[in-house]
Amino acid sequence: MFSQIGQLIFDSEAVAKTSDFTMGMEIEMQRVDENGNFSQEPYPAGIGDEKTNPWITNDYLETMSETVTPSAKHAIDAMHYLYRINNALRSALAPGELLWPLSMPPRMPEDKSKLQFAKMGPKKEAYLAEWTKRHGYSQGAPCGAHINLSIDEHVIKLVLEHFPEKFKDEREVRNYLYSVLAQGFVRYRWLLTYLFGASPIAEANYFAPGKEPKHPFRSIRQSKYGFGTKFTGDYTNLDKYIARIEQGVKQGVLTSDYEFHGPVRFKGNKNLKDLPKKGVEYLELRMLDLDPSTSVGVRTGTLRFIRLMASYFIMHPALHETDVDNILQNADKINEEIAEEDPTKKSKYQSTAWAIMKSLERYANQIQLGPEYSEILEDLEDRIMNTRTTPSAKLMNYVKNGSLTEYALTRAKRYQEAALESINPFRGFESGKVYTAAELRQALSQE
Repeated sequence: MFSQIGQLIFDSEAVAKTSDFTMGMEIEMQRVDENGNFSQEPYPAGIGDEKTNPWITNDYLETMSETVTPSAKHAIDAMHYLYRINNALRSALAPGELLWPLSMPPRMPEDKSKLQFAKMGPKKEAYLAEWTKRHGYSQGAPCGAHINLSIDEHVIKLVLEHFPEKFKDEREVRNYLYSVLAQGFVRYRWLLTYLFGASPIAEANYFAPGKEPKHPFRSIRQSKYGFGTKFTGDYTNLDKYIARIEQGVKQGVLTSDYEFHGPVRFKGNKNLKDLPKKGVEYLELRMLDLDPSTSVGVRTGTLRFIRLMASYFIMHPALHETDVDNILQNADKINEEIAEEDPTKKSKYQSTAWAIMKSLERYANQIQLGPEYSEILEDLEDRIMNTRTTPSAKLMNYVKNGSLTEYALTRAKRYQEAALESINPFRGFESGKVYTAAELRQALSQE
């Protein structure tokens, strides 16, 4: 059953617009040497200045490269940009350098203080040092794929036009719809952890001696042992989201609002307090492990599934505001259970996951999405019924002596060789020019 907004969209034949999100990606990968150690090489000089190039930068550690795509209207375009920028980074690496394809970092030095923070200026480096005092080096080292979603303006205008009694301007519509999306993704984050979790084990020295899990996980990164501050956000609405974070800063749980690293973040203004003025402009989804089966860390099918979920959330009834916090806190607990399950064994939540996937399948058929979505759903349904087809379970086939280093290096070398053999790689960053998003899109589209 559609919500009132969903029925309006359906009756207005605008359903396609609900999955027509503008999409951008931020993909983190550690630079390593050929032996699987953190690289000792500096930020690649051939791709400009790490402090000013917004498209290839670093995060937390100097070795943690982050490729950022300009926003794109279609998943295929977003992937095209990602491949070109990823190849540009690979072509600028020092001889022998590789990009580690796993979310969990390579083996860490016993003395982790030897690891170097990203050179992002005194203020940012001071923040990173303080963050590390609180959480340790290990929890800052995992990498992931962040997906940014922006709702099509046609949907915003349509809702405002037909519900003037509920929304006085586009800003209020955006804030409401992005809250609905955020609630949906946090509520079903555990499904994404099951389907795409790909961090079953950690390499040497990630865990303190005697603190290692007793069995492999579906996703260490998405568990309490993974990245980030264990601070729960409030996604009831934008005001409560901001208030919860400000409360965390006031209580000293967070060093600043920037430290909130929830699975979903509202984005639109660098200053959190100014966010209500302009309104939310896009969501940042932070719950995907790197997919090591591809050189860029994420697949087109995954992006399409994310779009399908987002469309489904917009079209169906939202949670009652009084229920949001309790339901999402329970969802966090489920996600922790899923993340810590043995990836080779049947999930406790298999039947629930199956029911959700069938609902998404019926919705996809109802709005007549193409055959590419049917193929994606069939593959993901197979992962639910046969847990050994999930990414983490597949990775367990390559574990040797408690390590995935051999597998990771084999993949990393293959991806690096393919990038260096690519014809006419994008080298626009060499000149030192700082591309705007529009300039970069144009340059990459011409490649």
